[in-house]
Amino acid sequence: MRLVALTAVAPVAWGTNYYVTHAFLPADRPLYGAALRALPAGLVLLALRRQRPRGAWWWRSAVLGLINMSVFFVLVYAASQLLPTSVASTVMAVSPLTMMLIAWPLVSERPRAAHLAGAAIGLGGVCLMLLTGVDGVSARGVLASAAAMLVSSFGHILAKRWGAGADVLASTAWQLMAGGLFLLPVAAAVEGPPPALSAPTLLAFGYVSVVATALAFAAWFNGLRHLPAGTVGLIGLLNPVTGVLLGLVAAGEVLTGRQLCGLAMVLAGVVLGRPRRTTGRAADTPPPHGSPATVPRDRLPGDTPRKDRRCGQTAGPDL
Repeated sequence: MRLVALTAVAPVAWGTNYYVTHAFLPADRPLYGAALRALPAGLVLLALRRQRPRGAWWWRSAVLGLINMSVFFVLVYAASQLLPTSVASTVMAVSPLTMMLIAWPLVSERPRAAHLAGAAIGLGGVCLMLLTGVDGVSARGVLASAAAMLVSSFGHILAKRWGAGADVLASTAWQLMAGGLFLLPVAAAVEGPPPALSAPTLLAFGYVSVVATALAFAAWFNGLRHLPAGTVGLIGLLNPVTGVLLGLVAAGEVLTGRQLCGLAMVLAGVVLGRPRRTTGRAADTPPPHGSPATVPRDRLPGDTPRKDRRCGQTAGPDL
C-alpha cells in the first residue's frame, strides 16, 4: 500500500496540471509549452542520478521520449487549452482499460476480474462526477485528449516492458531529455521565437516541470516497475478526482450529492484493483534459475554492482 500511495502522487499531480496549463500558460504555444515542461524536468532528474545511457538504452530513451514526452505533452497541452478540465479528465479516465488491454500482449499481464470490475466502477464514478452537460465542447480538444490517452497508455506499457532492471530516475531523465530535444527544433520551425514569459508564467512552468513532470513520472514509472499494469491504471483515476477537488478549492465550487457518489465509486474502484497479498511462503520462495527475476536486463550503466550469490562473483552492469 505504501507503493500504491507513492504511485498515486503522479495522477494527483497530473490532475493539477490541466488547471495550471489552462489558467497560466500561453494558449498558442503547445510545442514550446511541451518542450519547457520536458527539458527542465529531465535536467532535475539527471542532476539527482548522473548516469548516461549505453547500449540499447540510447535508442530506447529516444523512442520512449518521443512517445511519452514529446507527442503526449503536446496533445495534453492542446487538450488542456481547448477543453474544460472536467471533459479532458473524463476522456483520460478510459486509460485504465486501455492499459490493461495493451499490457496483455506486451508484458503478458492478463487483467484480473478485480481489475476489470474496478475499472468499470471507477469509470462510472468519473462519468458521474464530471459529465455535467458542458456545452460547446471542442471536437479538436476531444480528439487531442483521446489521442493523448492512447499514446500514453502504449508508451507507459512499453516503458514497463523495457524497464526491468533499469534505474527509474536515470531512465526517466533521459526520456524527458530526449523528448524535449525532439521538440525544440520543431517548435522553432513551427511557432517561431520562444514566447515572452512573465513571472507568473515562469512559476507555472516551474510547477508543471518539477512537480507534475519530474516527480510525477518518477513515481509513475516506479509504480509500473513493481505493480501490475491494471493496478497502476486504476490509480490513474485519481487524475480526474483531483480536477474536481481542485475546482472545489480554487473556484469555490460545491460538490453535489451525485459527485460525492461518483467520488466514492472511484475510490472503490482503486481499492478493488489493489495488489493481492502473497503468503510469506510464496514470497520467500526463490524464483527458478534463469528467470527474469534473477537475471536483470537493460540496467543502465552506473548501477551498483551486486554480489552473485550462486558463484560468489561480482556482477556488473549488463549494458
